[in-house]
Amino acid sequence: MAAQRLDVAEPFGAGPEAVQAAIAHLGYVQIDTINVIERCHHHILYSRIAAYRRSDLAHLQSTEKSVFEYWTHALSYVPTADMPFFIPAMKAYRENPSAWFGSVTKAEVSAMTRRLKINGPLTIRDIDDDELVDKTHPWASRKPSKRVLQLMFYQGLVAIAAREGMVKTYDLMARHFGWEKPPRPATERQRTAYLLDRALRSQGVVSLDSVCHLNAPAKAAVRELIEARVKRRLLKPVTIAGAEKVQHWAPPEVLDRPAVAPANRVHILSPFDPLIIQRKRLKLFFGYDHVFEAYVPAAKRRYGYFALPVLVDDRVVAAIDLKTDRQNGKLLVQKWTWLEEVGAEVREAIEAELERFERFQLEG
Repeated sequence: MAAQRLDVAEPFGAGPEAVQAAIAHLGYVQIDTINVIERCHHHILYSRIAAYRRSDLAHLQSTEKSVFEYWTHALSYVPTADMPFFIPAMKAYRENPSAWFGSVTKAEVSAMTRRLKINGPLTIRDIDDDELVDKTHPWASRKPSKRVLQLMFYQGLVAIAAREGMVKTYDLMARHFGWEKPPRPATERQRTAYLLDRALRSQGVVSLDSVCHLNAPAKAAVRELIEARVKRRLLKPVTIAGAEKVQHWAPPEVLDRPAVAPANRVHILSPFDPLIIQRKRLKLFFGYDHVFEAYVPAAKRRYGYFALPVLVDDRVVAAIDLKTDRQNGKLLVQKWTWLEEVGAEVREAIEAELERFERFQLEG
């Protein structure tokens, strides 16, 4: 809880500096397209910054340029200071584009580069001379230029200079950041240390799976580094009841940290929140088995289309399926599932947080 900064009120303060500090501490903040309530990147930051403003994130991305978008385990906001750790992946996409982008030619990339140089930053909506094609999947675009821009994004040739909802403004990477030359890429050893340090900072107690979430190729190197740090007494093995066969580790100072007294502190969390996204870890530590049911047939849903776990101090006590009715200015409770019995004080605290959450939904 302390590692996730969910154990105290306003751990990062307020303003753009708080948003920068939160992203730096967590390592990344996931972006997602679903907006039955506020999109998850804003929701995750709101959960840790009481006075969070969406404009603060936009300021960091487009004005200060101290955060950028790239792929972690999903599309995410990442501190620009961490760019060197992502440049090797960009280089790999330039040398060997995946099959997903196999139809994009070097000539198309060159043409788009010239277009950006001449016309400046653009969105896919600014491109009106494409010959439209059939979609290959529901999230695809009929404009071939979109796939060209997506490949150039993964290759590190363009950056997402601004975002309006899910509409992205692309600019040449070097021009966006004002680089004369790009940062030097991190070495493999540096990237391994980055993965481990990021997890230790944001998770406190880690396992190999939690460090390498959806990144199995990194496991061998991360295990080797963990073993080296254990020998140097920088990490200590941890045994968790119910998961004795799964190795965990933590820095000694984390294990000596005193527990925070219960305060009926309520967080209504996104299903993509860093505390929630690793489902096995969530179940192990909190005894809660979250199911993301947006793609499950309605008749088979247990918690609801977009259920949000309700955290009270260090317990997940409920899951609430919410939907924002922006036209009528209301936050609708589609389904409420209690996971444990709670008293009147906890119910009042949850209702108060729901009212605050509703204001957040409607103010933007």
